[in-house]
Amino acid sequence: MTAISRRRALTVLALILAAGGCGSADHHARSRSLTIAAGDPGGLYVEFAQLLAKQLTGQEPWLHVQHPEITNGSMDNLHRLAEKKADVALATVDAAQVIADGPGWMRAIGRIYEDYLQLVVLADSPIGSLADLAGHTVSLGAPGSGAELEGVRLLAAAGLPTGAVTVRPHRLAEAITALETGGVDALLWSGGVPTPALTEFSKRRAIRLLPLTEILPALAKMYGSFYQAATVPAAVYGPAAEVSTIGIVNLLLCRADTDPATTSAIARVLVIRAADLVPQQVLGTQFLDPYSLIATEGIPLHPGAAEAYRELHG
Repeated sequence: MTAISRRRALTVLALILAAGGCGSADHHARSRSLTIAAGDPGGLYVEFAQLLAKQLTGQEPWLHVQHPEITNGSMDNLHRLAEKKADVALATVDAAQVIADGPGWMRAIGRIYEDYLQLVVLADSPIGSLADLAGHTVSLGAPGSGAELEGVRLLAAAGLPTGAVTVRPHRLAEAITALETGGVDALLWSGGVPTPALTEFSKRRAIRLLPLTEILPALAKMYGSFYQAATVPAAVYGPAAEVSTIGIVNLLLCRADTDPATTSAIARVLVIRAADLVPQQVLGTQFLDPYSLIATEGIPLHPGAAEAYRELHG
């Protein structure tokens, strides 16, 4: 090899090495940690967040996904998101609309699953409707949960004045214990069907759900059309009959300033790995297809997620 050829070869090798080095540096620069604000142990949010974290770790190794955070639920998650204590949050659409400021700081990555409002009493309870809660004690979920927000709205839509019902704040496990021991007369839970903790409870004590759809017109008039009629099938929690209740959409949310590469990666996983993101406690409508994922109930899609959906399905 001549001296000129040798110099040319070394120049080409240097360029190749430089290109490789740039690619590595670019990947390293893109590498980031991701925190997901989930919810109450035993609930749909935690189960879904765990599945999502596993799939993101496998599909997008540059995203260092932290173990999903245990929180009190939707409102708590959104405050964490706003305060940059979480990168991604799960929340019901009604909670998102309360926190969002117009197009503001919040963006959606996708619409995921549907929660069921489950107002639980013991099977032999004299309580048969929302109106019957007057004079009784009820758990409306943990402070900052979607159930707390929805419970307050249910009582208002039912025409129950402030003070007519004694409200206790409990996480799900605490609420079940309180119901079983007489500390409360009813508990409200917003989550998937069947919720495993309620299934286990129903094996110890016979329970039933109260019908809620009678207040849908008042609920829509007072708070908007976020709430839809839903049905809990018979025998989900023991021999109890089918009951008409209320469904509410869940969203996966982020801040408007989130890196588009991150939201694009998450959106791709939601579509490509949809079959691996189905929690056991989901009997209702499943939204993990591109056409439903983009129906985010007035919360704008993050540009990175929108671009991913366009590329995947036009």
